[in-house]
Amino acid sequence: MMTSETVVLSLHDVNFSDEQFYQLCQVNRDLKLERTVQGELVIMPPVGGLSGNREADFITDLNLWNRQTKLGKVFSSSTIFRLPNGGDRSPDAAWVKNDRWESLTLEEREKFPPICPDFVLELRSRTDSLAALQAKMREYLESGLRLGWLINPQDQQVEIYRPDRTVEIIELPATLSGEDVLPGFVLELPVF
Repeated sequence: MMTSETVVLSLHDVNFSDEQFYQLCQVNRDLKLERTVQGELVIMPPVGGLSGNREADFITDLNLWNRQTKLGKVFSSSTIFRLPNGGDRSPDAAWVKNDRWESLTLEEREKFPPICPDFVLELRSRTDSLAALQAKMREYLESGLRLGWLINPQDQQVEIYRPDRTVEIIELPATLSGEDVLPGFVLELPVF
């Protein structure tokens, strides 16, 4: 099944273990799957060239900063995190502080890490629902996220998520600071 729209399947009455979800993803490697905290299976379409290029640029900038500081690990959109408050989510870019990453067992690191990233970046593509991405950002926050950026080229805005604070919305183009989560990291956003 290949579609240009996100498909959401309800799994409310299906007891899907973490291992079964992992196996489902392994046998369907050509699909980008997530599982929400509400028990829904989300099948996402591939992104187009513009979104893929923007995502690669953001990951490159984050990784270059991380190579210099050696403070943590950077992850691509192919990584699924098993969030502590439920849900199996795959941000477009993520970062986990070294000590938190090292606290996981080798098996936990090899499968879907049972940890919420310290930082996530979500880039809204043309086919993404803004409301669905905002709900995903709230899932991250409820699971321990320290800083999150939802970059929304369609509305020329960035939403900044921090624990115990109101979501901050800024207009593009902008410079985003990694604050105390990613010390010294600055992301310059172009006009989209």
